[in-house]
Amino acid sequence: MTKKIGVVVYPGTNCDFDVVHALKIAGAKPFRIWYKEISELNDVDAIVIPGGFSYGDYIRAGAIAAQTKITEKVREMAENGMPILGICNGFQVLVESGILPGALTVNKTARFVCKWVHLKVVRADTPFTSLFEENEVIKMPIAHAEGRYIPDKNFSTDLVVLQYSNEKGEVNENSNPNGSYLNVAGISNKGKNVLGLMPHPERASEKILGGEDGLRMFKSLLEFLKR
Repeated sequence: MTKKIGVVVYPGTNCDFDVVHALKIAGAKPFRIWYKEISELNDVDAIVIPGGFSYGDYIRAGAIAAQTKITEKVREMAENGMPILGICNGFQVLVESGILPGALTVNKTARFVCKWVHLKVVRADTPFTSLFEENEVIKMPIAHAEGRYIPDKNFSTDLVVLQYSNEKGEVNENSNPNGSYLNVAGISNKGKNVLGLMPHPERASEKILGGEDGLRMFKSLLEFLKR
């Protein structure tokens, strides 16, 4: 049976159609869910919160979206084990709502960064990374102004799933595009069913885009759901 993936759309979201397209390539049945249509979450196997500028990034990126009723529902579903993927602004929503620990703030350079980066896969035991190898180096693009990860008291290095690295997998200051703590590019919750990451896997889902490493993230999710 084709798995149904709900793609949550807030005012200002702009990567929803890209994510839907990538999920279709992976073999899923994705559909967009407007933030007021909370009941539609009852009919999904997994949730993706895509990138964009929810509510114009007013106050802080993801801060207003984090206070909506649909995000409250997403939090409940996360606590009950629902696989949830937050990409870029979606990651920001997840940390602002407390679903994931820490915060995402202005890049160390105070500039918007848009480029392809290398990533080291720290954990291959999540629903979103099972088709990768631990310590494998992959490539995805980033595009953000507030992507610098700052930990809080609930942060643990065990939660780190992806780190910015160079092509050799070396994690250092030179391979850190935004000043994130420990070069964090993506983290999970303790249950591993929630992943937030700043890179855009949907923009690395076809060769014509420059690479297909991101597609494996969506395929990993589908393999997990089939099991």
